[in-house]
Amino acid sequence: MVPQPDPQQTGDVWGDEADVARAVLDWASTRAVRPGDPKTTALPASVLAQAAGATITPKGIGGHAALKVFDEVLAPATRAQDDPMNLAYIPSAPTRVAVAFDAATSAANIFGGLWETGAGAIFAENEALSWLISLLGWPATTAAGVFVAGGTMGNLSALHAARCWARRQRALTAGPASPPAPRPEGGWKLACAESAHSSIFSAAEVLDVDVILAPVDDEGRLAGTALRAALDGVDGVFAVVASAGSTNEGIVDDLASVADVCGEQGIWLHVDGAYGGAALCAPSVRGRFAGIERADSMIVDPHKWLFAPYDCCALLYRDGALGRAAHTQHASYLDVIDREAPNPSDLAIHLSRRVRGLPFWFSLATHGTERYVEAVERTLRTAREVAAGIRRSSHLTLVHEPDLTVLLFERRGWDAKRYQEWSRSQALAGTILCLPTRYQGRMVLRLAFVNPATRAADVLAVLEAMPDEG
Repeated sequence: MVPQPDPQQTGDVWGDEADVARAVLDWASTRAVRPGDPKTTALPASVLAQAAGATITPKGIGGHAALKVFDEVLAPATRAQDDPMNLAYIPSAPTRVAVAFDAATSAANIFGGLWETGAGAIFAENEALSWLISLLGWPATTAAGVFVAGGTMGNLSALHAARCWARRQRALTAGPASPPAPRPEGGWKLACAESAHSSIFSAAEVLDVDVILAPVDDEGRLAGTALRAALDGVDGVFAVVASAGSTNEGIVDDLASVADVCGEQGIWLHVDGAYGGAALCAPSVRGRFAGIERADSMIVDPHKWLFAPYDCCALLYRDGALGRAAHTQHASYLDVIDREAPNPSDLAIHLSRRVRGLPFWFSLATHGTERYVEAVERTLRTAREVAAGIRRSSHLTLVHEPDLTVLLFERRGWDAKRYQEWSRSQALAGTILCLPTRYQGRMVLRLAFVNPATRAADVLAVLEAMPDEG
């Protein structure tokens, strides 16, 4: 037996970890180049506990044993987000190089909050953010952005910046001789449609503000006329949130008319493009986003339709100074920070952060923006081909004409129970992940396309094979 070094003499409390680290990297390299198993599924905690056994013990179980538990028990109990037939929720289809570079990002262990500690990585992240900003048509000299953990954090940070801006505007209106501007009668409020993402309502709870709901039009869009009526006579509205691809239906709001209202009333316009914002790069649908250039902030999640791994949300400001005014933290140990440098910690509700935008940057740098445009356009074509197949079907009905790549459809004669049974059976078989949702009060089925590897023929073959009522 080879004698083990004494940690007290070597100063290394962990001992020799190199062999285990290589085994972990071997596992990661294998997974990085192949999609996950579509038959993986969540298991009850009790089943996992029995299968995994005790993994956290006083003496440890050893790295190879822990890796075996992960490979054979834990990983198979997680849904494969990158399988081409995973069409539920909003899945994720990262490029292979993005997945691989995520391992490099973790290995580099870069603190990405401050330019002083992560300048090279932050520079690369900003290159990727600049491409997104260019799609919005915002001025490159003033716009800025940062990668945060997900759309919920992005929306919350943007709305906090909006309220800080509104407070300053109210104080300026009151004049320098007046006391600080009082809280609006009835408190601060944000406005959105009922179709807004759940994170908007969560942000309102966190910010302790009320929500003004504006009705959508017959096509399911928030538009200026209804928004103007909803805001009539209401004081204290600091932000309007519009959707650029709603999660449930994939609808893009009438951004131009919403921007008109916000401009008239001096209200911050935030656009939630977590899913649909990726389509800004696609010429075939770019016209749907007219007016987005007048938004004050926006989010888009590269881990959804821009082929990056979890978790990665780009939070963008048309005027980065407004984001910094809201989020810059001050403390004695932070006084030496160069505030002229682009510090990502100054743009969102965070200080410590990993450089989660690096895998997105690496994939963009590897493939080029033209390949990204083609990947998004290919996904749009796939969704259109499936929609056309549903229209031709004798037993299926498309219940909403798609704006982007979310399809809602019905199987004639089925009820909610039948939808759930079919969806569950297909998931367990690893055939397709297609979950029911609600649309205008009734149960329907929903498909969300973000993976350019998904083939319309494969999806339509599954849908055509849906059994009849018998």
